[in-house]
Amino acid sequence: MKKQKLDSHSRKRRHQLRGRQVDADALVEIEALIGSGKRDPSLLIEYLHLIQDRYHFISTAHLVALASALRLSPVEVYEVASFYHHFDVIKEGENPPPELTIRVCQSISCQMAGAQDLMTQLQQHFGDKVRVQAVPCVGRCANAPVAVAGQHPLHEATLSRVVQAVENNEITAPMPANTTDFEQYRLQGGYDLWRQCLQGKHSRETIVQTIEDSGLRGMGGAGFPAARKWRILREQSAPRLLAVNIDEGEPGTFKDRYFLEQDPHRMIEGALLAAWVIDAAAIYFYIRDEYTALRQVLQQALQTVRSEWGDQLPQWHLRRGAGAYICGEESAMIESIEGKRGMPRQRPPYLAQVGLFGRPTLEHNMETLFHLREIIDKGAQWYVQQGRNGRSGLRAYSVSGRVNNPGVHIAPAGISLRELINEYCDGMSEGHDLYGYFPGGASGGMLPARLDQVPLDFDTLQEYGCFIGSAAIIVFSQQDSARELALNAMRFFAAESCGQCTPCRVGTAKAVELMQQPDWNIPLLSELSQVMADASICGLGQAAPNPLLCAIKYFPQEFES
Repeated sequence: MKKQKLDSHSRKRRHQLRGRQVDADALVEIEALIGSGKRDPSLLIEYLHLIQDRYHFISTAHLVALASALRLSPVEVYEVASFYHHFDVIKEGENPPPELTIRVCQSISCQMAGAQDLMTQLQQHFGDKVRVQAVPCVGRCANAPVAVAGQHPLHEATLSRVVQAVENNEITAPMPANTTDFEQYRLQGGYDLWRQCLQGKHSRETIVQTIEDSGLRGMGGAGFPAARKWRILREQSAPRLLAVNIDEGEPGTFKDRYFLEQDPHRMIEGALLAAWVIDAAAIYFYIRDEYTALRQVLQQALQTVRSEWGDQLPQWHLRRGAGAYICGEESAMIESIEGKRGMPRQRPPYLAQVGLFGRPTLEHNMETLFHLREIIDKGAQWYVQQGRNGRSGLRAYSVSGRVNNPGVHIAPAGISLRELINEYCDGMSEGHDLYGYFPGGASGGMLPARLDQVPLDFDTLQEYGCFIGSAAIIVFSQQDSARELALNAMRFFAAESCGQCTPCRVGTAKAVELMQQPDWNIPLLSELSQVMADASICGLGQAAPNPLLCAIKYFPQEFES
């Protein structure tokens, strides 16, 4: 009898928050923000965004109140909130940040364009009135340097331009111009293919075979054949899910933003086609938090499609990232969608077997989906014939740096850098000669000018110690230092490491320390790089050494005493 009383008492206490008690006023404020409906712990990050957006920071009282509302422990909520860069968790006794934050991108293209000087000027001008914060890539590398006043990105930013924006209260994200809306897309034949699929005019196997014949591969970086993913998913038990990755955070990458600005419905139709092929019960769109206006564009587009064909559609959900590059990794993104810290999963099992909420999950980058309708409409051979230099297909190359016409250029897969610069980028910027380039963003390594004829595609760069990734091309000139750009990349990886595995967490930080020295300890850096590449859990740590190894290999003149 005594044991039963103790057990009952123990069970009762499990439902009570231990330690800090809930502040009644804070709980009222949280209840007002998250509403009175069902409380879903998987929406934890969405709830944290509501607090951050309303108060510009997250207090301890609000954190504890949110934990109470979701029946989670404060520790669970705190570890998620503190994991993501865009949540300002303020402890008792600490002063909250100023209401306005100006974020200055410090990634590779912006560094070359003078971001550090801009940062210093802004700090001196605003003092304590405004928080001026150094941040990693914000996905606008073609317009470097970039400062974001509140949620308003300022291209080719200068001190006077930023000051003017603040004085004029230009701190909300402007909506993009010239976006193809629903009616325009329908006039172009949009959604006809998907509706034909629903009407039985195409078979799933025919669609899969067309994509297989086209050779379309995942455009997020890994390059896994899209049709093979579909075949694997179709063999799994229902319900199956689709997760769309729009969390591009690789320095130099901004193609997904471009596609959303231009034609969001083409990606949505691609998602519906993929979901139909695998018979997905729901679609989850995960978009990076820096794309504030585009999140609104996508939300409006989804609502329009829902109002048109509601009962014919799978469920779908739009989830908002919170400033973590690691969430571009597919399993880390899945964790984030589930309301957790974005830490990569150990594999196996693979997402196709055990993915989002434990269900078989098809994960696609949005560019992959963007190409589907055109490939199916025009045929696999049309797509195959688009390549160059022995390659096939099309790629969206995000080009930034020392060229006259940076931006997203949709060009034949396999095009060389020299061809890309001459045919699409209007040549090098005045006064700049090609010195080298990143062929695949910060993680893809670096190549010297003498290798400007190498085809830029999957499987063509590995012999040089590089890879194409998401096709982020950063061009640098004789006015830049390869070793300084490699250091910039390593600082990024050190800041963005999720910390789960020691080789990445400690290795990137140690590499930064060594690379900041006037003389690099090349044997030690090489040994450290090997450990990171061999033992890191995910691609972040595995690829982080690429720029430093390429700097040593291809730019030895910078290390001569």
